[in-house]
This record gives sequence, C-alpha cells and structure tokens, in this order.
Amino acid sequence: MSATTLRCMLPRSIRILSTRLPSRSLTASYIKQPNYTIFSYCKAASFSTSRTPPHTPPPEQDDEMAEPTGLIAKSGIELLTFGTPNGHKVSILLEELREAYGKEYTWQSINIMKNTQKEPWFTAICPNGRIPAIVDHDRGDFAVFEGLAILGYLTRHYDPEHKFSFPVDSDDYSVAEQWMAWQHGGVGPMQGQANHFFRFAKEKIPYAIQRYVGETERLYGVLDKRLSDRDYIAGPGRGKYSIVDINLFGWCNIAVFSGIDLGMFPNVKAWLDRINERPAVKRGVAIPSESQLTNGPVLRAREQDPEKKREAEEQLRFLNECKEKYGYKYASP
Repeated sequence: MSATTLRCMLPRSIRILSTRLPSRSLTASYIKQPNYTIFSYCKAASFSTSRTPPHTPPPEQDDEMAEPTGLIAKSGIELLTFGTPNGHKVSILLEELREAYGKEYTWQSINIMKNTQKEPWFTAICPNGRIPAIVDHDRGDFAVFEGLAILGYLTRHYDPEHKFSFPVDSDDYSVAEQWMAWQHGGVGPMQGQANHFFRFAKEKIPYAIQRYVGETERLYGVLDKRLSDRDYIAGPGRGKYSIVDINLFGWCNIAVFSGIDLGMFPNVKAWLDRINERPAVKRGVAIPSESQLTNGPVLRAREQDPEKKREAEEQLRFLNECKEKYGYKYASP
C-alpha cells in the first residue's frame, strides 16, 4: 500500500486539508509521536541497540534523526516496518513467537513518508518498495516481503507446535489459506482505498467514497457472519487464535477511522476485544510507536475532545450524503 494511502499512520503531527462539498469541510488532525528507528528484543547482540522492557516505549528521539541505511542485526529475525495495519500483523506475530518460543527479533522503523522504502538497500530486500519485510539472519539472511508471505514463512519455520498455525496437510490449513487470501484480495485493498478517498484525497469524490466504504462494510458483514458462532476465524469448533486473525486484526483495528460503524458488526467487535486483550498484541501494535488511529484512541478522543466529536459528526454526515447521492444500501454478502 502506498505512502499516500497510509499517510495517517505517520507518528508525527500533520493536518490533512480537503476540498469542500457544498457545506462540508473535512479535516483530520493527528497526534505527534516520536519517530523511533531501532529497537531490539534480542537476548544478546553484536550491535548496539536499545533494550527497553516490552511495555515501555523506546526513548524519544528527534523527528529529524537519520533514517536507517541498512541492516543492523547479525542473528534472529530483522523486521523492517512502520505503524500500519500491514506492519502490525508482522510485529504482532513476532511478539507472539517471542513469548511462546523465545524467538529473537530486531526491528527498524522505515518512515514511508521519507521514502526510505525506496532506497536501494531496502529494494534489494523488497523489490516492491513497501513495508513490511523481514530478513532471517538465522537462515542465511533470507529475505521475505509481503505480509501474507511473511506470516506463512514465520509459522512454517518457527511455530513447530502450531500454536498460531495449522498442519499443512489439514483441512484447517486450507481454511486458513482461504480467509487469508480473502483479506489480501478484499479487506486490505478496499479499506485502504476507503481510507485514501475518505480521509486523504484532496479532492473529495462522493462516488469513490461510498464505493470503497460501502464495499468495506460488505466485507465486514461477511466476517461478522463467520464469527457469529465462533471466537476465531479458523480452526475446529469455535476456532483457534492464529495467523488468520492476526492477518485481519490490523485492518479491523482501524475500522472507526475508516468510516466503519462497528455497532453494525457486533461479532467483529467482540472478536477485536478478545484479540486486543492479548499481551503480545498490545506490544506488537506499539511498534514502532503507539498509534492514535486504532479504534480505542479514536473513540476516546471523540469522547474527551468536543472539537474531535464535532469533526467526527461532520465526517459521518458527509459520508451519509455520499451514500445517499448514489443510492447506496448496505447488503452482505
């Protein structure tokens, strides 16, 4: 996903200006946070790095500090990431593997707004010039890019007890593949475009806004039905927490920001609440910094700040106008 589409994930203060529909002005303000660059959860390393306890953010650094210029680790997994839904899925799994098996990893923050992901050293690892990417220093510095491929790689090599995955010859493995493909072909692209046209595009195009927010709602309806009698998406019985859930969680965790009313999808909301309680998830979404765009902070900000509440109400009115203009009616599937 492009830097433009994910501009909201930047951990610094920005203000996005929009054009007006007849009587609607949409702006979005964001909370300034430090630009963390390097952090490690390694037990031992041959390079210098911070080792802050898991629940404590890395020390604040200057926004203008130098961006990474290459790999820094010698062992374990090295994650190159940023605070986006796709970035979070990998940091969450790495935190789960660290907690379950003691698997070491190091991360570097790749500021996509500075185009660090386009530098030659990065594109040698990820030819697509996008985050996340990993390098496995324990397997000959093997590089993997794309979230779906990374989750599969990490569980194949470092989840021997299938705590977060399924045996490859099982039907559950096939079910997991299907729902992960559904996310990559549906929720991610559609919700990403919803964010772009609803939040970031300078020209507010009603057709595009209702098209992509509406399709995202449709997909959430599919997920809500799947979770109607399950705790997790894949696995026997009521399901098992796995990379299928991790894969979707990052996107659903910014649903409110994307214009999605979670009240329409109670099973998705309950599933989000369950996952958000996991300690490894809490640590994973704090890499590279705490996001103010996840559902909890967004809703709390509206409750505590009258101006943010007013802006949210104005945005909702605008969204509804876009839907009404083109006769949008929610339906799923």
